[in-house]
Amino acid sequence: MDAFLTLRHISKSFAGVQALDDVSLVVKPGEAHCLVGENGSGKSTLIKIIAGVVTPDQGEIIINNKRFDRLQPMDAIREGIQVIYQDFSLFPNLTVAENIALNYELSRNVKMVRWGQVHQIARAALDKIGVQLPLDAEVESISVADKQLVAICRALVQNARLVIMDEATTALTEKEIRALFRVIRNIQQEGVAVLFVSHKLNEVLEIADKVMIIRNGRVVVDTDVASLDRTKLTYYMTGRQIEEADYDYQPTDAQPLLEVRRLSSRGNFEDISFALRRGEILGITGLLGSGRTELALALFGMLPVDSGEILIEGRPVHINDVQSAIRYGIGYVPEDRLTEGLFLDQSIGRNIVIRIVDTLTQGGGILSVEKFRQQVRHWIDQLSIKTANPELPVKSLSGGNQQRVVLAKWLASKPRILILNGPTVGVDVGSKMELHEIIKDLARQGFGILVISDDIPELLHLCNRILLMRRGRLADVFNRPEITEAELTARLTEATAMTSAH
Repeated sequence: MDAFLTLRHISKSFAGVQALDDVSLVVKPGEAHCLVGENGSGKSTLIKIIAGVVTPDQGEIIINNKRFDRLQPMDAIREGIQVIYQDFSLFPNLTVAENIALNYELSRNVKMVRWGQVHQIARAALDKIGVQLPLDAEVESISVADKQLVAICRALVQNARLVIMDEATTALTEKEIRALFRVIRNIQQEGVAVLFVSHKLNEVLEIADKVMIIRNGRVVVDTDVASLDRTKLTYYMTGRQIEEADYDYQPTDAQPLLEVRRLSSRGNFEDISFALRRGEILGITGLLGSGRTELALALFGMLPVDSGEILIEGRPVHINDVQSAIRYGIGYVPEDRLTEGLFLDQSIGRNIVIRIVDTLTQGGGILSVEKFRQQVRHWIDQLSIKTANPELPVKSLSGGNQQRVVLAKWLASKPRILILNGPTVGVDVGSKMELHEIIKDLARQGFGILVISDDIPELLHLCNRILLMRRGRLADVFNRPEITEAELTARLTEATAMTSAH
């Protein structure tokens, strides 16, 4: 079978930094080809070259047996290349049907919108991938998973032959990922190729036909997925053998650091009870809508509770707002660090000390530059935040280093209890394992840590107990030595089926 896309010996540098060095890639029709690498490896540059956004310094680009000396974005689109970025690039104030069909109508120079035709085009695209969505719903009102499907439909309407998906599952639950993979397999059967970019190694091994791994701008391996496993993927991505040991928690009879008794919040969760001890890492998992994030927000004073008790070191407390949660020694690292955890345009240093800035003053309430610098340097060193200068904006950092900055912000305020919601979402495998070590080390220091995640391997590596929530209730509790990855995945899948049935 002829290749749809061929790249030969592609190289690209920016201001003397080699982003890509002699990269070659072949993608055949109907093939799922995964592109894998750590942050800064060159994946994004390669995607932009394929999309015609960036011009390589050297190398060949061949699409549909046509050689392009200078590929423009419109050339790529005409040849059937569609990129679905992490933000989907949809119009939030337009309907599902309009988002799917209007680009296609505009490309045909249609002078007058025929709404019946718009709905017909959108419905046909949804039928092709085997899903149903409300055509008249505004896109801002639908879920992240449904936005992903709208973006795929829009690509198919424009006769896509290669769909590039950049970190497509970052904000999706296990149930939504399964649905997305079914859609990918459906479009593969239509002869559409998929270039799938992901940090999640289990997903790569499941969806890929071929895998290309890039490290420092060079291709390390490009092979059939059957020849790879998690250990090999990790080694090729990082260049080192990483053995991640499970956290060894030794239970004590000491009084719980945090105890929750029959806690309820109307419409969010009901009758939740558990205890968290010093040095313990307790996992909470469940589907989107299970109440897991709402429980975290209630413990941090961001969501009101209707009944039940919260005790800290045996003493009942009333957490009515964020400030009271902080006073009781609770820190919260949110799931979406970009919109909820960081001031992206502010410096790395300012983001680190924002919670304790009042303690860094000298006479007259003036900020002490020396105290400020000492704190920033301390946390950069303590959490190994990789930056050339703490005065750089925090948005200049990789995902893993941004997450360390959020963690540093809360550690600086000296909490006793840390709630980590999706602590490694969107983080590459090397940074992920380093963050895991930081979390384990904090637990060894006596922190009580709640980890909310649907990453099953992550929960099993970090946690000694795992709570499974379903439809706002605590459905089960697992001790880590007594459950395998396959069994926990099956229980989460079972929760999916039970939720769907209701």
